Amino acid sequence: MFSLTALELARIQFGFTISFHIIFPAITIGLASYLAVLEGLWLWRKDPVYRDLYHFWSRIFAVNFAMGVVSGLVMAYQFGTNWSHYSAFAGSITGPLLAYEVLTAFFLEAGFLGVMLFGWHKVGPGLHFFSTVMVALGTLVSATWILASNSWMQTPQGFEIVNNVVVPVNWIEVIFNPSFPYRLAHMTMAAFISTALFVGASGAWHLLRGNDNPRVRTMLSMALWMLLAATPLQIAIGDMHGLNTLKHQPAKVAAMEGHWENKPGEGVPLVLFGWPDMEAETTRNAVEVPRLGSLILTHSWDGQYQGLKEFAPEDRPNVLIVFWSFRVMVGLGMLMLLLAVLGAWLRWRKRLYGSRAFLRFATWMGPSGLIAVLAGWFTTEVGRQPWIVYGVMRTKDAVSNHSAEVLGATLVIFVIAYLAVFGIGVRYMLKLVGQGPQPHEDANDADVPTNRPARPLSAAPDAPDANSPTHHQEV
Repeated sequence: MFSLTALELARIQFGFTISFHIIFPAITIGLASYLAVLEGLWLWRKDPVYRDLYHFWSRIFAVNFAMGVVSGLVMAYQFGTNWSHYSAFAGSITGPLLAYEVLTAFFLEAGFLGVMLFGWHKVGPGLHFFSTVMVALGTLVSATWILASNSWMQTPQGFEIVNNVVVPVNWIEVIFNPSFPYRLAHMTMAAFISTALFVGASGAWHLLRGNDNPRVRTMLSMALWMLLAATPLQIAIGDMHGLNTLKHQPAKVAAMEGHWENKPGEGVPLVLFGWPDMEAETTRNAVEVPRLGSLILTHSWDGQYQGLKEFAPEDRPNVLIVFWSFRVMVGLGMLMLLLAVLGAWLRWRKRLYGSRAFLRFATWMGPSGLIAVLAGWFTTEVGRQPWIVYGVMRTKDAVSNHSAEVLGATLVIFVIAYLAVFGIGVRYMLKLVGQGPQPHEDANDADVPTNRPARPLSAAPDAPDANSPTHHQEV
């Protein structure tokens, strides 16, 4: 297929499916915590705005949760189908960590999800709030185990190799490997920021269309407060994560920075833009800030770090992809910070809900969090190459013995199926967002027994309300 090898097709297939999957857990993690905050505020203040927002976003959460579960199943199967040599080599690490996720996070979510989605009038308010909190906690526990597994692949420790098979000797070291705390904090914060941008864009979109009410205003206001608090914190976490990566994966950082070699006695410039050329071993048309690279990565004016030329060509990642994916992530992060600061300034000037230019900016920034998550994931995963377990097992030794024709055919099937299934799901979720939050009268909203199966997606309506004033509009 297009002269690609079996290894390249296997990597593209895994990259495609994980790119679809990762956006759903990111929103699930953020929305679950957001719902817990909304219900807590409702119980505390008895303001119906928080109750209405809870019911509105719980429908969207249900759709997103269902798509996340379905897309996640494919990821688990691919370890056995496309990466069987990796599974045989490191399954004693990956298998238990994924099993721990099922035994803790999945069971926790499954045990309380039904109460959260369908039990508003069936259990007391305290138990319902507890269920919502447990679902939110379950999403965080799930992220913990997944990132522990992936972080071990980035910075492996706590194991021995016996008869060409990984044997865990210290599970504390396996789980709490050197990159795990930074990657968990970075990903969790990214999920919160992505959700805040999604929620804020929804509120801004409704305000632009004249759907101005306390529910929409509260939605936008809470999102901007979250961005103002979380974005600077994420920048600080990212800095610490970068220093950790420099220590344990220096080739990745050199690729991120487009840094090829040090000059004696000189600090390393920060390359803002350029075009890395792996054959010529240089970054063409580089726009640089002198010594700023040293200041950021070594916290000194003249500090140096390893350049790509210090690594054998076969040990270097794809510099072009890593260089630009990192800049997409950082660039969007700066725009997020700008959005948060502008929101705070307009709030102080009492113009937050009336500035159409700002509302357009907030609307366009809606998907930016998810794009940044994908860009960060590409930076992390492509930057680890050519290793699947960094410094221990190369990716070319992990792939299954399939032909390029078989992998090409299955890739085409995946693309068609994913675009159809998840395209419909995302479109339906956006229609729910376009419907907007509506008043939810508890007294007239008693659950009526129906024949609807009690699956997560059942919490969403069969179709957006045709009587809704925004039903005919597209998000």
